[in-house]
Amino acid sequence: ISRKCTANIGQDEDFDAARKKAEKLGAKKVFIEDLRSEFVQEFIWPAVQANAVYEDRYLLGTSIARPCIARRQVQIARQERAQYVSHGATGKGNDQVRFELTCYALYPQVQVRSDPSETHHLYESGILENPKNHAPSDLYQMTKNPEDSPSEPDVLAIDFAKGVPVRVTHVKEGKSKDTPLELFCYLNEIGGKHGVGRIDIVENRFIGMKSRGIYETPGGTILLHAHLDIETFTMDREVRKIKQSLGIKFSELIYNGFWYSPECEFVRHCIDKSQENVEGRVQLSVFKGQVYILGRESPKSLYNEELVSMDVQGDYDPCDASGFIKINAVRLREHNRLQGATQKKL
Repeated sequence: ISRKCTANIGQDEDFDAARKKAEKLGAKKVFIEDLRSEFVQEFIWPAVQANAVYEDRYLLGTSIARPCIARRQVQIARQERAQYVSHGATGKGNDQVRFELTCYALYPQVQVRSDPSETHHLYESGILENPKNHAPSDLYQMTKNPEDSPSEPDVLAIDFAKGVPVRVTHVKEGKSKDTPLELFCYLNEIGGKHGVGRIDIVENRFIGMKSRGIYETPGGTILLHAHLDIETFTMDREVRKIKQSLGIKFSELIYNGFWYSPECEFVRHCIDKSQENVEGRVQLSVFKGQVYILGRESPKSLYNEELVSMDVQGDYDPCDASGFIKINAVRLREHNRLQGATQKKL
């Protein structure tokens, strides 16, 4: 090994020990790269805007980290005029695909190798390979067991601008965080102590097999709930339908390793456009493994209190609905007629 790169994206790791180990193995240069801020702003925030969830449950934490890490590897490889880069994503996982596709997308001339000595710790092997086995309690490192979490909730107010969180405030303590990294770390802390964001799933890998994974995404889970709420409050119904389909596509592209593809760039651009009016504040409670929405407000809300009020007439006349109902009933009546005709034939 001539050069070694280790990325800090917020994991609990002894980076001094990692440096010494690399030097002991013969590395001429060791790069310990602090990527936390760019990881949050350039990778996690677009995922928040998209409500990115793979197969309805996985919030893509590790999947999003891979293009961030591989991008820095490529930057160092170019800087050092390296002819190849290596990574520790071996075995049957998707990580190898994510790392290598990113490298080839950003540095087509490079050769990419897989090095078992650099293998990362994954919650996808050993006892977990039998899907009926319960995960060991000590497997979770970021989150408490909800049964052991505090007996009082933490109530937070999260402010959004263009679909991105810009401030979180603890309502009772008055404590606020408004830089991206501090905000996200604080949500991880609050979510972690209440056991929020644990999932145990069997997922469909890109390479064609199913695998079991244990994931913890406390801060991301809180943001998903908050963003979904403020987005619905401020976004046109038909725009949101299209945006939801783009979010699903975006999640698949991230999971499969195509962050730096032309289609993913296009989808990100469309999602970013959809977030122009996603602005406001959401109040929520974090308690015993759950996130509960308490209220929301926005200067760009599409919610018209007078229009929906039972006490104020507003611009809506119930009589106007009669024609709308009759038109939509045509299809249902025809369906009933055809069903009746079929049953008579039987």
